[in-house]
Amino acid sequence: MGSRPGQARPAALRSFHHRDFDVAALVAARAGRRVAVCLPARNEAATLGPIVSTVRGLLTESGGGADLVDDIVVVDDGSRDDTAAVARRAGARVIAARTEGGGKGQAMAVALDATDAELLVYLDADVQNFAAYYVTGLVGPLLADPGPGRPDVALVKGFYERPLHGERAAGGRVTELVARPVIDLLFPQLGGVRQPLAGETAAPRTVLDKTGLAPGYGVELALLIDVSQHFGVEQVAQVDLGVRIHRNRPLSELRPQATDVLGAALRRAGMSLPGEPQA
Repeated sequence: MGSRPGQARPAALRSFHHRDFDVAALVAARAGRRVAVCLPARNEAATLGPIVSTVRGLLTESGGGADLVDDIVVVDDGSRDDTAAVARRAGARVIAARTEGGGKGQAMAVALDATDAELLVYLDADVQNFAAYYVTGLVGPLLADPGPGRPDVALVKGFYERPLHGERAAGGRVTELVARPVIDLLFPQLGGVRQPLAGETAAPRTVLDKTGLAPGYGVELALLIDVSQHFGVEQVAQVDLGVRIHRNRPLSELRPQATDVLGAALRRAGMSLPGEPQA
C-alpha cells in the first residue's frame, strides 16, 4: 500500500486472528478486570436475541459459560419493534438512549456510562452469523501480553469479509467511497486499518474516557483517529473475524452515515464545517 510524496506511509499494525485467543487463557489473563459487552441497537429484534444469548450462555459465569464477561448492556435507541424486550429475555441489561434516535455515538456513550467495566467490547446488533469468537477475538489483544518493549493495545478493530447479495467483498460501500479516501488523503498512517468503520471494536475505559465518543455514525472513524493521535498508531490492533453477514442497507439510506463519517474526519483534520464555530 503506497502513499503520496511527503505523506506518512501506513503504519504496521498488530494483526491477529480470532483463533489466536483461547477462552480459558483469557479468563486467567483478565485477572479480575471487568469486561462488558455493549450493543447499541435500534429496531434489531430480529437478530439481537441470538447475539445476547450466545454471549451470556458461553462467556458469562451466570449463564453457565466461561467467566469472561461480567456485563451485557443493550442501549435501545428509540426502537419501534421488540428490541428491548428481546434483549431482556436473552439476558441483557437494557438502557434507553438519552435522546430517541440520538445515533450510534450517543448510544455507545450511554453504554460506557452504564457499566463500571474496565474493558468494553462494542458489537453491532444486526449480525446474522454471530459467534462467541467475536468477543474473544476483540478482547484478546487487550488482555494478551504485548511482548517485550511493546506498548499495551489501546484500541482493537475487527475486520472481516462482507458479502453483498452473495457477492464476495462487495459490502462496505461507505468504507470504500468515503472512509478510505479521507484516510488516504488526510490520515495516511491509518491506511493499514482494514475496517475503519467496523462496529466490532474494543478498548479500555481509560482510553475512551480520554478520547470521548463522537456523536452519530462518525463515531467509529473518529475513535480510530483520536486513539492514533492520543496514543499512537502502534497501540491500535486489528483482528480477523472471518465473514460477517448482516443487513445491508439500500444505497439511499447510506448518505447520513457517509456525511457523519466525512464530517468526523474533516473536523479532526482541523477544518470547521458550515454552521460550526471556527477552530
